[in-house]
Amino acid sequence: MTKLFARFLKDESGATAIEYGLIAALISVALITGATALGNSISGTFDKLSTTMNDANK
Repeated sequence: MTKLFARFLKDESGATAIEYGLIAALISVALITGATALGNSISGTFDKLSTTMNDANK
């Protein structure tokens, strides 16, 4: 029983998997945030372009 407990304490494969999962989650949040900011910026640019074209057409 002591050997089993000692081997369990030395096993770090679960900790590594959790670390990789946390890194993947952090990267996902960063990508979503960047894509949202980029989308808002592009939307603003197209809104300005649409307004300019509508004003020029009058």
